[in-house]
Amino acid sequence: MSRNRTLLKVAVEQWIPWCRIHQQEDGRVTISGPTRTILDLFAQQMDFEQQCTFAHHTTTTTTIFTIQYAELAMGPFTVTERREAACDMSVPVAHDYKGLFMVRPGIQSDMGAFLNPFAPLVWLMILVSMCAVSVAMMSLMWMEANVFTSTTRPQNIVSHSIMWAVQTLSQESSEWLPRRTEGRLLVTTWLLASLVFMSSYSGILTAMLTVPRVTIPIDSISDLVSQSRLPWRFEGGSSMYQYFQDATDELRQQVFKGQEGVFKDCWEDKQAIADGQYVAICDETTMRKAMSWDFSTTGKCHMYIAREKIISVSSAIAFKTNSTYLNKANQM
Repeated sequence: MSRNRTLLKVAVEQWIPWCRIHQQEDGRVTISGPTRTILDLFAQQMDFEQQCTFAHHTTTTTTIFTIQYAELAMGPFTVTERREAACDMSVPVAHDYKGLFMVRPGIQSDMGAFLNPFAPLVWLMILVSMCAVSVAMMSLMWMEANVFTSTTRPQNIVSHSIMWAVQTLSQESSEWLPRRTEGRLLVTTWLLASLVFMSSYSGILTAMLTVPRVTIPIDSISDLVSQSRLPWRFEGGSSMYQYFQDATDELRQQVFKGQEGVFKDCWEDKQAIADGQYVAICDETTMRKAMSWDFSTTGKCHMYIAREKIISVSSAIAFKTNSTYLNKANQM
């Protein structure tokens, strides 16, 4: 170390991919990642030597409040009012989004999938139409037998009418048909209607089977609070805990009240997220880094990022209150 250069203590915490801590054999602490580049730039431009210090099992919050024992802290840290009250924050060095991170949804087996081509109301109207046609056929056969005395009274009118309506709707041939023109006109009408129903049904069902549709159960925080299959957690010491705790709208209050707890950080707990143990609220950079790791190690993608962005955040470097180095850092 040069005698002409000031030695500054730098508080660090591990936040992959931004900062990775390395413990050297001689006890020295070094870091790597984008924050190392920023720190080296500061040291070069402001002419100082750095000594990195960190506490085991630290969090962003504890690092912020222990900065009074160091000159600056390398995060970067999300800028919030409470953090700005505890230390001085530099101009933002990064912008990111917070979002929902979870296990990738897959194709679920559904025993009732053959009913999906039509909405429940359409199925109900088809059933009502079939019943109405069956009743109309029964009535027509009885009236024909009473009006036309030469017509032989048919047997099993009820069973024949119902089976004919069902077989016609399912595109099956029927051995029984009415003998007179009036009855056959009703048969033709129901046959044409059945062709429309079943042609649409078979076409939609074929398309659904050809390209299976994956249902995304959670794509926003409203989806999150309305489901009960997956619990959700906050990243320990992150700004999201305070963000949802201080929220005034009902939806975000439900997110805070329904959370299961906290976890260490999105990178360290990426396997638990991929296993579907819970939904995590993370920054987009870390989420994409975890997805890249997952695909590189397994050859498959087991993680999913929800489409809705919860909030846009700015990250900065934390300096001790009234630090003489803050203005110099902001000018770079």
